[in-house]
Amino acid sequence: MATAESDNKRRSSRVFARMQVRAAGRDVRGHKFTKQAETIVINAHGALLYLDAEMDMGSLVTLRSPATEEEQESRVVYIGGASERGLRLGLEFVSPAPHFWGIDFPPTDWKAPASPSAPPA
Repeated sequence: MATAESDNKRRSSRVFARMQVRAAGRDVRGHKFTKQAETIVINAHGALLYLDAEMDMGSLVTLRSPATEEEQESRVVYIGGASERGLRLGLEFVSPAPHFWGIDFPPTDWKAPASPSAPPA
């Protein structure tokens, strides 16, 4: 369970968003690939996504936004479990790209007000 302290360590807010991107790089065997990937969570510094390619930590992956055709180089910083959609990978942009996803992220200290009808936590 996340605590307020661990929440403050995030550099930007996370947004759960499913969008298609093109990913290009080299897999664990050194073979070049270009594949469709699907994001799970995005933020101003990268994404968690599904990619059907075996990757090593630190591998470079170039993402291409189909909406803007912008490319952004990223690095594998997390390798999660596999699913029918592919391997879950955490990617961090090599250089800052706060507008790559085409959305504005709320400030990290922004908190939504509690719903008056929501039961207490």
